[in-house]
This record gives sequence, structure tokens and C-alpha cells, in this order.
Amino acid sequence: MIDIERLKRHHPIIKDISEQKEVVWVNPDKTTFEEAIQGQELTMADIDDAEARLKRFAPLIMDHFPETKPRNGIIESELVRIPAMQALINEQYDSELKGELLLKKDSHLAIAGSVKARGGIYEVLKHTEDLALENGLLTTEDIIGEGNPEAYRKLATPDAREFFKRFKVQVGSTGNLGMSIGIMSAAIGFTVIVHMSADAKQWKKDLLRNRGVQVIEYESDYSEAVKNGRALSDEDPRSYFVDDENSRTLFLGYAVAAKRLVGQLEELDIKVDEDHPLFVYIPCGVGGAPGGVTFGLKYMFGDNVHCFFVEPTNAACMLTGMASGLNSEISVQDLGLTGLTHADGLAVGRPSGFVGGVMKPHLSGEFTVKDGKLYDYMRDLLKSEDIFLEPSACASFQGPVRLNKATETKLYIATRGLSDKMGEATHIAWATGGSLVPEEMREEYKNTYLKD
Repeated sequence: MIDIERLKRHHPIIKDISEQKEVVWVNPDKTTFEEAIQGQELTMADIDDAEARLKRFAPLIMDHFPETKPRNGIIESELVRIPAMQALINEQYDSELKGELLLKKDSHLAIAGSVKARGGIYEVLKHTEDLALENGLLTTEDIIGEGNPEAYRKLATPDAREFFKRFKVQVGSTGNLGMSIGIMSAAIGFTVIVHMSADAKQWKKDLLRNRGVQVIEYESDYSEAVKNGRALSDEDPRSYFVDDENSRTLFLGYAVAAKRLVGQLEELDIKVDEDHPLFVYIPCGVGGAPGGVTFGLKYMFGDNVHCFFVEPTNAACMLTGMASGLNSEISVQDLGLTGLTHADGLAVGRPSGFVGGVMKPHLSGEFTVKDGKLYDYMRDLLKSEDIFLEPSACASFQGPVRLNKATETKLYIATRGLSDKMGEATHIAWATGGSLVPEEMREEYKNTYLKD
């Protein structure tokens, strides 16, 4: 039994979280990159392996999803400058954000329209490859390097689909992960079951059902959907459960994004080094996507990148876990919060203990944001840049808005000798979803105004 009152006394920020206050937290356990990677379970070799696997599957992806042909079957998003949004942030929120603000448009990733198209689709493809190797559909020669394109194309034939139909893929989700797992698994031919929590939007359930995916709905939160999904999957030896809370495979799929970001920054003539720091702000639910992206970024840019997660005030599970030191042993419900939020993709009560442990020496800090601001930031971006994101994705803008206003982050910048370098800084708001939102839902979002 957790003594919450004692926890609040020892960690005052826990008290603020329990009162649904917007907070800024700087990670006291962050260390240098070289120290942080000592003894860690995953390495750069694991990220390279994930990248190579995605390249091997590119021909099959193009066959199933023609919209990926312009990128030769590689599922990747644009990195774009958003100067009008930066000007609006500085004027409207008195933020004094220096340097340059960019948007990483994982909101527009092909197939699933969210950051989950990275980890989710990657895990389905790795499971597909494993089954194909075990059952003679692929050989070890086919998977050397970037593989044999024609061999991977054979996995899209009617005979291959009949084979994969004998196997199930299951996942628990608040929405976007279920979409990526469901869409790709159904395309391969798997029998797919997505266990969705009460927070999941109806349009996401409808889209999955239209793709032939079975959706099981729960009246409770994300953790319960995961628990039930895992239990049902464990009963069936032919069922594979995608474990968002603990999956190393998902994590590595997300991490590949960082390798590709290097080239995108170079294309924009943007430097990242000791004199040109990079700040990245990523919405966070259970932690897999932002954790994987951050892990990859640290390997690419080391101590020159500063990564911050952003969570809703009513579902700040990763912050609660990391600030208390309890990781997955504590939930926001233990603090008296419901975990319910308009940011459906972030509506998670208990964080991934695996991710919390990996992030302990890497993560710079966290921001929390009230639901009403998600809609404000959404309208701000639409007004200034004519770009639509779903509300949960707009959590990322809390970072640029608060960075130079919060005492905690101002001190972070000063103590790391960055104060005189912020004019040369690059800031990336990581947009996690939105392109598949139906037009009627977009109109509803645009006209949603919440009081604090």
C-alpha cells in the first residue's frame, strides 16, 4: 500500500499533480549520454536492426499501401518550419521562444496517421517476419542486409494471407496504437482483435471495424483494456499480444525515427551541436512512443539534444512514476485522479515501468497541460500554419510555451550553460496524430472550448 500523504511530503510535485495543476519537472537523475548508456539493455545495434527490417519490408508495404510509393515504401513524415506558430506563441503567450520552431508531422504518417505507425507497424512486421522464417515462407538468405524484395512481396500473395489468417494479433489501446496494429495486421491477413478503453473515439473504432478488425470495448481505462487483452491472448497459442507497456520491439520501431531525423535536419541546413542545441517536446501516454523516440535521439545527438515529455494534468502517469521513483508501481488513480482526458491517446493511468527505467538517465523533464489548452493550441496552429492536429498531439506545444517562463526550465538552461546559445537553438514539437480524423470530428474539435 502506497502512503500517498508521505509521498506528497517527500515529493511536493506529487501533491501538485494530485491537484491537477500544470507543472514543470526537471529530471534530477538525468546524466551525460556516455554515462546513461552504460549497461543499458538496448543499443545502437538494435536501432540499426530495426531500420534494416523496415527497409526489407518496403516492397510489401508499397504493395499493400500504394500511398507509400513516393517514399519507396518507407513510412516517414515531414519536418517543417512553423515560423507563424512561433510568432503566435511568443505574442499570445509571452513566451520569448528563441531559435527556430519546427513541427515533426507524425500526425501525417502514411497508413495510420499517427506516431504509432512507427512502433505499431514495425512490431507487426517483425512478428510477420518471425512467423515467415519459422514456417519456410522466408529464408535466412532473404533477410540479410536489406533483404530480397521479391521474397518479401510473396508475403502479400493470397496464399500467404491464408497462412497468416491462422494467427491472431491482439492489442490494448486508447486509439492510435490500435489503429496502426489493426490496419497493418489486417493487411497482412492476421485475425485482429483490438481491446479499446472507454476513452477511445468512436470514429477510430468504426475505422477499424471497416477494415475487418474485431474491436472489443471496455467501460474502464487503458490499463484494464491491456489486462483483458493480454489475458485473452495468453489463452490462445496462436495469438500474439502487442504489449504497449513492455515491448522492446515497439520501442525500437519508434527509435528509428531519430536516425531519419538526422538527414531531415541536414536537408533544412540545421546544425545540432554544442553551440546549436536541440529541444524536442513529445506528448506522452504510457511512454513507449516518446521513450523510443527519445532513446533514438540521444544516440544520434548525445548531450546536444534535450527531450521533454508532455502529459495531460489528469493523466500524468509517466511524470507520477518518474518523480516518485515508483514507475509502474503507482498510478494516477492512486493520487485520486480519474485518468480521463480529452487527449484520448494520452489517457493512461499507469506508466510503462520499462520505459521509465530506460528514461531515468536520458529524459530532461516533463510538462503537464490542461485539456482546454490542447484545443487552444490546435486552433492556434490551424490559424497560423493551416495545419490540423488532433488535440492530444497539440500537447507538444506546452513545451515551447512554457520553456522560457517556468523557473524550473530557466534554471535547467542556465545550469547547462545554454543561456547564450538559445538564439541558435532548434525546437521540435512532435505531432503525434491527426490526419485520419474525419471532417465532422474536426469541426467538433474546432468548436470545443473548455474552462480550467
